[in-house]
Amino acid sequence: MKTAVPCYYHLDVEVSPERVGQVSRILAAHLRYWDLENLRERVCGGAEMLLRAIDDHATDKNVSIEMWWNGQHLITAIGDNDRALRPDQELRGCLEHIAASSDGWGCCATETGGKVTWFSQRARAGERVPLVPTAPDPRESEGLDLPREVSVAQVTGRVRTSEGVLEEAR
Repeated sequence: MKTAVPCYYHLDVEVSPERVGQVSRILAAHLRYWDLENLRERVCGGAEMLLRAIDDHATDKNVSIEMWWNGQHLITAIGDNDRALRPDQELRGCLEHIAASSDGWGCCATETGGKVTWFSQRARAGERVPLVPTAPDPRESEGLDLPREVSVAQVTGRVRTSEGVLEEAR
């Protein structure tokens, strides 16, 4: 089976109602490119909910969106710079939905006073990269002759006598 290649995507965007759908389509396109289309609904749905909540409640609408695929987990993170937007108040319903639809999630403060909200989805590399058998190409292989039967005397230079003793061949 092939191993999964780690992937990373980063997008900086100013959130607006029109941009939410556009960002969702961009994320879906990257998931399709990474052969993770089966995660599209949960990842894009969670990202859309966060972006709509930021658009409705935040004063600073600039966000950074990142996706990491490591072969087993897809992690999606959305970071904002708004100090007034609190995850325990304005984002509560959104975070409850993300917690219910993801394998893991979290929210942490940044040095600038903003916050990063992330969630992860589990997927196996076998789902991402189907196993496709390849037919051998006869032009690339070398044919080898079958080994010939070689007597012990030729190999060692010794001959067995009638008594079972080895002596030097003449």
